[in-house]
Amino acid sequence: MRTNSIFQAALFLLCFIPATLLAQDASNMIPKQGTVKDTSRQTDLIDIAKNLFNINPKEPRVQREKKIYFTFLPIPGSVPGGAGRALITSTTAGTYLGPQSTTNLSSASFAPYWNLKSRFGLPLRSSIWLKDNTWNIQGDIRFLVYPQYTWGLGSKNAPNDKTLVDDNYIRFYQSALKQITPYFFAGGGYNIDYRSSIKSDDPAVDLKQFTGYAYGTGGSSVSSGINLNLLYDTRNNSINPLPGSYVNVVYRINPKFMGSNDNWNSLYVDVRKYLPLNPANKNQQNMLAFWSYFWTVFNSNAPYLDLPSIGWDPYNRSGEGMDQNRYRGKSLFYVESEYRRDITDNGLLGFVLFANVNTVSGSGTLFKSWHPAAGSGLRIKFNKGSNTNIGIDYGFSKGYNAVVLNIGEAF
Repeated sequence: MRTNSIFQAALFLLCFIPATLLAQDASNMIPKQGTVKDTSRQTDLIDIAKNLFNINPKEPRVQREKKIYFTFLPIPGSVPGGAGRALITSTTAGTYLGPQSTTNLSSASFAPYWNLKSRFGLPLRSSIWLKDNTWNIQGDIRFLVYPQYTWGLGSKNAPNDKTLVDDNYIRFYQSALKQITPYFFAGGGYNIDYRSSIKSDDPAVDLKQFTGYAYGTGGSSVSSGINLNLLYDTRNNSINPLPGSYVNVVYRINPKFMGSNDNWNSLYVDVRKYLPLNPANKNQQNMLAFWSYFWTVFNSNAPYLDLPSIGWDPYNRSGEGMDQNRYRGKSLFYVESEYRRDITDNGLLGFVLFANVNTVSGSGTLFKSWHPAAGSGLRIKFNKGSNTNIGIDYGFSKGYNAVVLNIGEAF
């Protein structure tokens, strides 16, 4: 019964949702050939700083070819998973490696954090678009030493029925996708997840017994293998997506002969849609955004910390308003919607309203129990050249609430 449910959900996502979202003519979703975005009528924090220090440029700032746009934000905050207060420095860079009319914005983000003790993280993520979008090179490199709470499989445990898990984590993901037709890409790459010193922070808690799961709950775990990747993307800016569609299908194979502890495979299907509510006014944002993903593992021996878990999507942005890892299982289905709108005519200030829900297998059947969250947030334009916002969001769910600062949108 569980297998049938998984394949029915995967078939639904792979066939029905992409077909519905992609029915719109893609030529209406991105700028026409030869157009360059004029940002002279917008205002960002860089403009405010220049006015404050009497730095007056001779010409209005216009987004130019091959210019690098930086966003830098050092903030004190709390790291998900029990690391407590930490110093977080988030840097995002964006640039065009070809004509803006035919090349997407390449981006890289580096967000190291340190809790002034023994917990730290060095995550570096990148998405590089070569000239005319001929290739998309994706990277995700992390070295993390930090604890994370876990509630076991499924959703039967109460919010306070959790234990802190210590582990050292190294991730190296690298993929290359070749353009097959406009907006459609195919390729693959190599993924490795290496975890060591996996144990409960409480010596009295046996992690294997607490989770009821035998694989990857003690000592170390290695998941090493290849991925096969299909991508359809009509957006031209992943930092703050413009109207368009996005579908990503990743099938990962982790064989023993490549270093994995056990043979296991996984499927990740990600679908997003961005609908402008006032397309005639291109200088103000007024948009509905939708995001859904389905993530499942095949075989019963995937390491525990590599199982699908809320907040552990590729960019760790799902489940806003929930504690990271709150729900974990062999399959996870997630849906989120956002309303995004500018408050000021110059685009300096904006707001979002969001709601999300997920269901996970483990303690029961997928789609049987649903877990909602909601919230709202303020947006401040940091760099209008790359359309990068600073987000201050408040989210809440059953037994949890938090204020989170981010650079860029959740999806």
